[in-house]
Amino acid sequence: MSTAVKKMTYPYITSNPGISGGAAIIEGTRITVRIISGYYQMGMDVDEIMSTLPHLTASQIHSALGYYFDHQQEIDSELAENSDWEYWKTQVKQHPKQGA
Repeated sequence: MSTAVKKMTYPYITSNPGISGGAAIIEGTRITVRIISGYYQMGMDVDEIMSTLPHLTASQIHSALGYYFDHQQEIDSELAENSDWEYWKTQVKQHPKQGA
């Protein structure tokens, strides 16, 4: 007996290798699911997120949160990496100065 893996689809969520390194984004925007989940983790509700990002709809935010909950370990890992100040300090030091 084979078990079929159900592939979930999320309205409004897509990815594009040219935007945010292919991370899940809200379609038609450059807003990543990671951003929405970060706001959620800070304690913001959907209305507060909509106030911060007024070009998004409640449906888009709910879809992003659904995606987040289904991929929570992966996105939490990305959030932790993006919050690693020591890592970002090394990236700044490695960046070539412009207009020397």
